Amino acid sequence: MSDPVPAAQAHQARIDELWDFDDPAASETAFRAAADAAQGAERDVLLTQVARALGLQGSYPEALAVLDSALPTAEGSEVGVRIDLERGRVLNSSGDPKAARPLFESALEAASVAGYEHLAVDALHMVAIVAPAAEQDELNQRALELARAASDPRARRWRASLLNNMGWTAFDRGDLGAALALFEEAVDARVEQEQPNEVLIARWCVARTLREMGRTQEALDMQLALAEAHRAAGTTDPEVDEEIAACRAALAASGSSDAG
Repeated sequence: MSDPVPAAQAHQARIDELWDFDDPAASETAFRAAADAAQGAERDVLLTQVARALGLQGSYPEALAVLDSALPTAEGSEVGVRIDLERGRVLNSSGDPKAARPLFESALEAASVAGYEHLAVDALHMVAIVAPAAEQDELNQRALELARAASDPRARRWRASLLNNMGWTAFDRGDLGAALALFEEAVDARVEQEQPNEVLIARWCVARTLREMGRTQEALDMQLALAEAHRAAGTTDPEVDEEIAACRAALAASGSSDAG
């Protein structure tokens, strides 16, 4: 029997090409066209992404109907894992996280057994999203460890997102030292993954945490560097501008001569 893992990795590469999370309606159209042109497991894999796009648009019954039309080839197959994962996402988005959790856990178990590293990390991170707050740190840490240990580059790409999520959780509970360390590691992961836009966002998180820690001049210097990077790229970020203003106001209030 051939190894199903390379096929799953190829399917994920195709999915990544087609997704535009800023425009789920356009993504739905792209995935429908791709599914119509495909056969077998590839068709059903693409249909799961049609369902995800529908869910992001709030079309929950239609999304579930599409998932019902996708047929897993065997227990624990890639299609079966993706059906559970996307059905869980639809249920969570529609306001039923308790019903979603067993589906995410089923997807996690099947993906782990089959060696679908990316899907296993995805499923575990979704378990963390729907879990009570008291469980989230442990679950996110488990997902991060899976991503760090993965051989699949797509699974390893989860590190930055997980670190960002964990960083904001730490920030919100007031553990700013932990938040800073997590955000700084997220910057390193984004640099490694050669994601320049995401690098800027990750650095913004570091600077925001520095301001919260009272390290205002460091935060301002970082935000000014980010503003310059955006100018060089021909882009803008209102949140950078807001942070620059906040840092300058804080420095002025403290009497710092560097506030101007």
